[in-house]
Amino acid sequence: MKVCTDACIFGAFIAAQINKRQLGTGNLLDIGTGTGLLSLMAAQKTEGNIDAIEIDKAAYQQAIINFEQSPWRRRLTIHNIDALQYAPGKKYNCIISNPPFFEGDLKSANSKKNAAKHDTTLSLEQLLDIVARNLSPQGFFAVLLPYHRVGYFIETANAANFFLNQQLLIQHTRLHPFFRGILFFSQTKTVVTTNELAIKNEKGSYTPEFIELLQDYYLHL
Repeated sequence: MKVCTDACIFGAFIAAQINKRQLGTGNLLDIGTGTGLLSLMAAQKTEGNIDAIEIDKAAYQQAIINFEQSPWRRRLTIHNIDALQYAPGKKYNCIISNPPFFEGDLKSANSKKNAAKHDTTLSLEQLLDIVARNLSPQGFFAVLLPYHRVGYFIETANAANFFLNQQLLIQHTRLHPFFRGILFFSQTKTVVTTNELAIKNEKGSYTPEFIELLQDYYLHL
């Protein structure tokens, strides 16, 4: 699957939050890692061990190559398994997921794209069940979702005793509506912090906020 700008924003923002919350040396779980983008971005900025799960065999094999070629390979482990069957025997300080979304939207004829972009392999409710089993009491989990799914997921998470702590709402420019939401949850109720990020300005150039967030990951920015 292609690397998307919103996924890069997600990875960079996660790494920043892990360090801000002083969880940099703890365990991290990446559910549905694809070819390993989020795990690699988190590894670049943190010092903890990262477990990644990917059900698709081809993506899993590509992630192995990507992990092995990185400077952080000793801290990266990938599992070719259904996340619903994953039983690591430990808890994680941080769980992240760019889940199969667009639930109910038009699907592609390509089954691999459906698995990556839709809820054909993992529903949002199932994702919450996995998080509940594997997250430490003091930990947090973060998801990247289409903006129109944000409200629904917050309500669903609340019903599972997870509470929104922070959100980053993403738009192409300040003139465009939000199209993605990055949501952070924990098992503790707090005041919700909301930030907004426009990728480009009205002239088509990257905004200073985007550049600051992504400059350590992009070769040319």
